[in-house]
Amino acid sequence: MTQTFDLIVRGGEVVNHAGRGHADIGVRNGKIVAIGDLSQASAGEVFDASGLTVLPGVIDSQVHFREPGLEWKEDLESGSRGAALGGVTAVFEMPNTEPTTTDPDALADKLARAKGRMHTDHAFYVGGTHENATFLGELERLPGCCGIKVFMGASTGSLLVQDDEGVENVLRHVNRRAAFHSEDEYRLAERRSLARPGDWTSHPEVRDAQAALQSTHRLVRIAKSLGKRIHVLHVTTKEEIDFLAQNKDVASVEVTPQHLTLVAPEAYERLKGFAQMNPPIREAEHVAGIWRGIDTGVADVLGSDHAPHTREEKARPYPASPSGMPGVQTLVPIMLTHVVDGKLTLERFVDLTSHGVNRVFGLADKGRIAEGFDADFTIVDMKARRVITHDWMATRSGWTPFDGFEVKAWPKATIVRGIVVMRDDEVIAEGRGEPVRFLETLAG
Repeated sequence: MTQTFDLIVRGGEVVNHAGRGHADIGVRNGKIVAIGDLSQASAGEVFDASGLTVLPGVIDSQVHFREPGLEWKEDLESGSRGAALGGVTAVFEMPNTEPTTTDPDALADKLARAKGRMHTDHAFYVGGTHENATFLGELERLPGCCGIKVFMGASTGSLLVQDDEGVENVLRHVNRRAAFHSEDEYRLAERRSLARPGDWTSHPEVRDAQAALQSTHRLVRIAKSLGKRIHVLHVTTKEEIDFLAQNKDVASVEVTPQHLTLVAPEAYERLKGFAQMNPPIREAEHVAGIWRGIDTGVADVLGSDHAPHTREEKARPYPASPSGMPGVQTLVPIMLTHVVDGKLTLERFVDLTSHGVNRVFGLADKGRIAEGFDADFTIVDMKARRVITHDWMATRSGWTPFDGFEVKAWPKATIVRGIVVMRDDEVIAEGRGEPVRFLETLAG
């Protein structure tokens, strides 16, 4: 009797827990139900992946899509369109919107806004504050919540928790792994006068490596004292990599493509405000240190920290220019170019963008090409040669720091729960994204 499927991804090189090799993948009801030789099977839809590489769906676990309140920079539709065009199947979105995502109503509002508009699957962080700390244990269990996010530096208003007592109070009330922007706000305040007007090369002096390391030391000490799990976002210093390598029992580590690719001071001289982000793009010794974190397994996940601002905002003279850059759409081609160049293996890329996210965040059914998991695939051409341009970007901000960057691999299709969302640079199934499910919120 002939097997039948809703979708067969046929003839591609599959990269998963078993290594890599040519196989077909059968999908029913949005789930992977067969992997192997399905040449005799039939399906409602067949995706010919001959000559292409089939990866587990890439998950970007740090994006800022700016909605509600800042939609002129980005919104959930445009941000997720960029994600799909870039081969990303799911995103975790940050709480520093207006209003901030710090209570059940704000989370419910984001989930409602996403329904029918976001093209990828999604989840949202709840911001931890001094005011809502005692309620975080309830908030983190809400469906659609990927966890608690805390800004120890680089934020304003209620989302800034700069003091040890505040961090302790947040961690005391959470049970899931909490994510942190780890820069010491006290040191940043002391060093703001070092900013040279109009000179972006002073940005990594104002926000120096010590500000990051000092904060991460504080954070790890508090987490250990309370027996809590932490996730240190966008690690940028070689010293933090060395320190966090000794504290993997409580700390997981995120790194970003831009901190692995752009180098100070050249990036600031060339890109000016478009290279400005927090923590900063740093010098070559720190870039080498982050790569060492990838080589040695210290880094757990790769996130883009997609955080767009308009060209006009970025053109303001430093330090009036805002920090942040688009990145969700370029994550896959930039990092796969590093794969082609021998900087990391394809298997390590998969570990950082799907398997690692599965482990760190406790995904219920995503992050692997395995029977029973969601049929999420990032299908790439590892021999493509393209040049990234501003024109390709879906972000409302309309620019990328990687304009003119020649890449050596390219996303050809984005498949989410068996739905071909993007194919050949075109989003063909719109608004089909659903909330991501987590092991620690299944009861919700």
